[in-house]
Amino acid sequence: MKKNVSPMTAVSVVVGCVIGAGVFFKPYAIYQATGGGPGMGILAWIIGGLMSIFGALTFAEVAVMIPRTGGMVTYLSEAYGKKIGYLAGWMQVMIFYPSFLAGYGVKVGEELSQMTGIHMTMPVAILIILTLCAVNIHGTKRAGRMQTISTICKLIPLLVLIVFGLAHASTNAIFTPMTSNGVSPTNSLGTTLLAVLFAFEGWTNVGALAGEMKNPAKDLPKAIVGGVSIIMAVYLLINIAYLRVLPADQLMNLPSPALAVAEVLFGKWGGALIDIGIIISVIGAGNGFLLSGSRVAYALAEENELPGSTKLASLNKENVPAYSILLIGILACLYSLSGQFDLLTNLGVFSCWVFYTLTFSTIIWFRKKRPDLKRTYSVPCYPLVPWLAIVSGLYVILSQIFLSGSEARIMALFSIVITLAGLPVNRLYQKYCRK
Repeated sequence: MKKNVSPMTAVSVVVGCVIGAGVFFKPYAIYQATGGGPGMGILAWIIGGLMSIFGALTFAEVAVMIPRTGGMVTYLSEAYGKKIGYLAGWMQVMIFYPSFLAGYGVKVGEELSQMTGIHMTMPVAILIILTLCAVNIHGTKRAGRMQTISTICKLIPLLVLIVFGLAHASTNAIFTPMTSNGVSPTNSLGTTLLAVLFAFEGWTNVGALAGEMKNPAKDLPKAIVGGVSIIMAVYLLINIAYLRVLPADQLMNLPSPALAVAEVLFGKWGGALIDIGIIISVIGAGNGFLLSGSRVAYALAEENELPGSTKLASLNKENVPAYSILLIGILACLYSLSGQFDLLTNLGVFSCWVFYTLTFSTIIWFRKKRPDLKRTYSVPCYPLVPWLAIVSGLYVILSQIFLSGSEARIMALFSIVITLAGLPVNRLYQKYCRK
């Protein structure tokens, strides 16, 4: 590929990939975790952004050093063996992508139910997922067109809510108290970070641009830090805007905080227009996860690592992996039966951060075991930045297992069981079914 990606283009790609549905809906989960205290919520957005910067800077060195298709699967296979790499891919196919897609479908169903007064969350969620499958099966061009439209639609409500929210006359507290009385700040931070990291999801894609940059050693850190810093600023501004319009102890009871804020600012009909833009944005985010997730399934199937690999690795007349698209879509439909947006997205975030943290650790392994590998980009402040990324990841993982409530523990256990089930499934497939 030609090396014609400028730093500004790279920054815009990072911003475009990351900003999605989380900033519109996660304040509800965040302020529930803080008991209605705004300070910890604002702090979580800052910490989540810094964690993403540390993680992305670390990820980038490995991505530039091993510029092969497969991403995290390839890096982990190279460092820790094919079984660990396979489990990363299995987790993405079985949990990460379908749970996010299901969560987006459920959220569209919730929004339309609230707008119409008719409870239809699960039917709408399944309809949205199947419609996205149909669009993707009929070609990448149509799916790409939908992605472009949804990107425009998500920027409009963001800018409108920030400008009018910050201009709103208010005496609401923004930074105090950190949490309400009786809520542990330590326990609260773990839950809020899971919600915030969902909103920051997407920074792992930055390494894909490295091969097309004129000077990746110089431009890649600028793209990462610049892009995530812009996202942090946008997230902080819109959350301060929310708090200027409605206090945190009210936002914690509103599953659609952006809609509630829009209705205060613009009335019922103005709020409905903003909500339509948000719904289109959410559908576009789901489309992006289906597009990406089906390609991960396709890549594993090409290596003959999944049951049904022959079908999953086949392309239809539109030159897209239709069966892989359907696999992610069917799993998402099953997950959507839970009807719980926060549970589904938390499941996806927890699952992927287990492997993100393992990937952060590969940089230390490669530095010690493979000093011969060419490094055109090195993570700054090594080993401090990688260790900050690793410690951040471990906190996210361990806080869900030991510091959070029973629902979070069950979610974590489900993730671990489904992920580890990939080993016996793969072993049986390799032994009895693989040709």
